[in-house]
Amino acid sequence: MSGFADIWVYLSATPLLWLGATLAAYLLGEALHRAAGGSPLVNPVAVAVALLILVLLATGTSYQTYFDGAQFVHFLLGPATVALAVPLRQNWSRVRRAALPLAAALLAGSVTAVLAATGTAALMGAGRDSIASIAPKSATTPIAMAVAERIGGLPSLTAALVIVTGILGAMLAGPVLGAMRIGDPRARGTALGTAAHGIGTARAFELGEVAGTFAGIAMALNGLATAVLVPVLMSLPG
Repeated sequence: MSGFADIWVYLSATPLLWLGATLAAYLLGEALHRAAGGSPLVNPVAVAVALLILVLLATGTSYQTYFDGAQFVHFLLGPATVALAVPLRQNWSRVRRAALPLAAALLAGSVTAVLAATGTAALMGAGRDSIASIAPKSATTPIAMAVAERIGGLPSLTAALVIVTGILGAMLAGPVLGAMRIGDPRARGTALGTAAHGIGTARAFELGEVAGTFAGIAMALNGLATAVLVPVLMSLPG
């Protein structure tokens, strides 16, 4: 055991350890996802997050130590987001034809996401800071955290809620939309991008390029709508 402890101390001081652990956890999640026949309920991100949490708890590793090693993955979020412009350009004619219903769906989805979350939290007796933290949960993490801080929420709590929202959205959107007999890839993509931001968008691209394109647009515009709507809605009396 002492030899293992010595090896662990050496490895834990190496930043690449946590980058490798992150990639290994995701690859395992992806393998389980394929083994389950591509079921959205076995989401690779959810599996990877659960595995990494268990490893961090078991080794007593702080999140900051983990992030110092895995931050290259965080850096790649920028290029990945910019790359969404490629399918947008390829499907621009479809997007332009669906501009009006897309705008209506985004407005309805953004307002519903905020009111449903804050209303449920209020009914469960949550405090003002918790309600403010949950309000922007369907936007991407940087936007959601900035909005939460502005309206008196807890940015760290918001970040966790955003991740949970994305994972649950990616897992449940397929079965829910299927049960509602919504098969149009444009509608499915818009729903995933609006409700489940980046994780939902990744799931939409698994459904097809058109669904992924509309999810990417919805994710970006919902972030903008959330930044504008949440402070206004949270300032209303009652």
